[in-house]
Amino acid sequence: MSQPQNGIAGDLEHIHWPSLVAAISAISAVGIAIGLGLPLLSIILEKRGVPSTLIGLNTAMAGIAAMIAAPITTKLAHNYGVASTMLWAVFISAVSAIGFYYAPDLWMWFPLRFAFHGATTTLFILSEFWINAASPPRKRGFVLGIYATVLSLGFAAGPLLFSLLGSDGIAPFLVGALAVLAAAIPIYIARGESPVLDEKPELHFMRYIFLVPTATAAVFIFGAVEAGGLSLFPIYAVRVHFSEAQAALLLTVMGIGNVLFQIPVGLISDRMRDKRPILAVMALLGMAGSLLLPVISHNWFLMAGVLLFWGGCVSGLYTVGLAHLGSRLTGSDLAAANAAFVFCYAVGTVAGPQVIGAAMDLPGTNNNGFSWSIAAFFGVYAVLSGGRLLFLRKQG
Repeated sequence: MSQPQNGIAGDLEHIHWPSLVAAISAISAVGIAIGLGLPLLSIILEKRGVPSTLIGLNTAMAGIAAMIAAPITTKLAHNYGVASTMLWAVFISAVSAIGFYYAPDLWMWFPLRFAFHGATTTLFILSEFWINAASPPRKRGFVLGIYATVLSLGFAAGPLLFSLLGSDGIAPFLVGALAVLAAAIPIYIARGESPVLDEKPELHFMRYIFLVPTATAAVFIFGAVEAGGLSLFPIYAVRVHFSEAQAALLLTVMGIGNVLFQIPVGLISDRMRDKRPILAVMALLGMAGSLLLPVISHNWFLMAGVLLFWGGCVSGLYTVGLAHLGSRLTGSDLAAANAAFVFCYAVGTVAGPQVIGAAMDLPGTNNNGFSWSIAAFFGVYAVLSGGRLLFLRKQG
């Protein structure tokens, strides 16, 4: 097995701040760039008179690029080094972000989307691998909680920047590109601490999806519920007679829960040698919160209270799932498993909106298809994680 860390192997109790700052800078750049880019590009295409179907097809390139980039990222990092691969990904992300402004035809936006989201996926995977490899085992949940909190803040900062900059001119594209380029500085400074992959992964990429299924299934559910919930909740809220402004505020409350609960959940997971019970509990809480939505849909304040904690449960699946991955694997196997982790997230972001949207259109659901379908996602994961936990304990 390869050494998990260059220059800091064997130091198991201290947080290595240069590595933490480098990984967090990379993921902040991803969050800001995607949070700014998704609404910006959609609005510009809408202004150009592009049909919604084509806008959706162009947006779907993000998930396709992520699924293609995930299996090859570990190979690139093995051949060229983790820090070097991340620096190239920063450069490609920044150039493609500016490229959208100078591309007059829609067909040009398809390769640009592919390049941009492929590069940001590489940053996503390698920053998670770096921070997992550099985290002391007893503080891994805490460190990943910081990481996930900053990621959430990055995603929140993107739409805020969009609201301030608008969609006219080069300014929003330039700001997005500069945000990504800024991540290169701490990555370059900490390059001596980046993990070394001196061996290739022992298994085929797809095998890593099933090697730690509790973690990869958790991030699939997270991706499905996050993407489907964020994109379709405003429609559900309006259908149950909230105004658009009230629906937007409810989404904001859910985002606040996402941010507030990351570090506490990480700290709790640090006290648990086996992370699977807390993952099962969060899935059950998520299912319960989903089933409560139709019952409390008449009261905005009750809805806000439930969504605050519900947002924490959803985001906790990501944080604890990543910590569980890091507790099981090291070196090149951890890098490959991180790639599989992000791959499953990408698949979830594609599947979630489709399933939830279809459920909302089913006749006879009385507007409850949204909450029932999300509850079903959580329920499937609760059964999977709980069943696997019981099976492994019986084996032991």
